[in-house]
Amino acid sequence: MTASQSVAEDLAGRLYEGAPVYVVSREKIREFARAVKAQAPAHHDVDAARALGHADLVAPPTFAIVVAQAADAELIQDPTAGIDFSRVVHADQRFTHHRPIVAGDELTAVVHVDAVRALGAGAMITTREEIADAAGEPVATAVSSLLVRGEE
Repeated sequence: MTASQSVAEDLAGRLYEGAPVYVVSREKIREFARAVKAQAPAHHDVDAARALGHADLVAPPTFAIVVAQAADAELIQDPTAGIDFSRVVHADQRFTHHRPIVAGDELTAVVHVDAVRALGAGAMITTREEIADAAGEPVATAVSSLLVRGEE
């Protein structure tokens, strides 16, 4: 069976809303900033972040991937989606930021499966993760392309 045959025909259009709330901590921001070599003081020092007008430490822009991937787990683990994670290649990732992510944020993400396209023996799945704060206000939109490789 090829990947395009195993990926659910009705996958496009599905929503996944069950990801737990992600509480952004200072230490998670600092760890992520160190990992991606983001050295701006606002990522590491609360006073530096506040001097720039932020309530707390500011996450590097790519920190949104942490929240998006946690939400994507619901899609990947859905047995009705037909995705074999051992055959997945992360092909593309884009972010639109509506405001900076800061320590103390309580974020939720809804995964939208926007498209599924046969690609040779595999399939390209495009997802959109809408990340919002505790008040429901938009924080970031992440768009991902996942290639599910087909059998050789």
